[in-house]
Amino acid sequence: MGDRQDVGVRGRGAQTREAAQRVALRLFTEQGYEATSLRQIADELGINKASLYYYFDGKEAIVQSLLEQRGDEAEELLAWVREQPRSPQLLADAVLRWVDSFTAEKLQGIRFLAANPLLMAGLTAGDEPRVGTGLSRLAEDLSELLPERTPETVALLRMALLSINAAVQAAASTDLPDDAVIAAARRAARAVTGDILSSS
Repeated sequence: MGDRQDVGVRGRGAQTREAAQRVALRLFTEQGYEATSLRQIADELGINKASLYYYFDGKEAIVQSLLEQRGDEAEELLAWVREQPRSPQLLADAVLRWVDSFTAEKLQGIRFLAANPLLMAGLTAGDEPRVGTGLSRLAEDLSELLPERTPETVALLRMALLSINAAVQAAASTDLPDDAVIAAARRAARAVTGDILSSS
């Protein structure tokens, strides 16, 4: 009985943490990072500020947690790739898995970080964030599957992995909905990986 209660409490804790990330990111995007307070985030969540401190000790910790989350996802994809039979098709499958992992909230995160480069630099202390490191390692692993490994095909592979970032930037001054941005990124990624694989 106690174990089930612990699991329930942990589950609620994870839900509260994720809700705090979502609310914070929305407020940061709508009214600016500096203009958003922890109290506002807590009020939106319907909890007190002390309860929010249980999960995050400040706004930077919330942003850092979002970066860590994407870093985890990049590393999980890399682990998945390393468990699969090696083939050129794995390259295309892995790229599309990465693009398809994006949601409207994750696109909001890309936009927020792009709009706050100084915050990003402060959080990473000049080092590449874990998500960047994970994607670099993924690109290196996948480049071994290229039918013809040249500087150009390696660059194209990296472009395919970053197609979601390019789609967000391209749609910045439009009213394109997030699902269409993700669809555009997917088409671009498919086109680039298809070109790489067919040019051998």
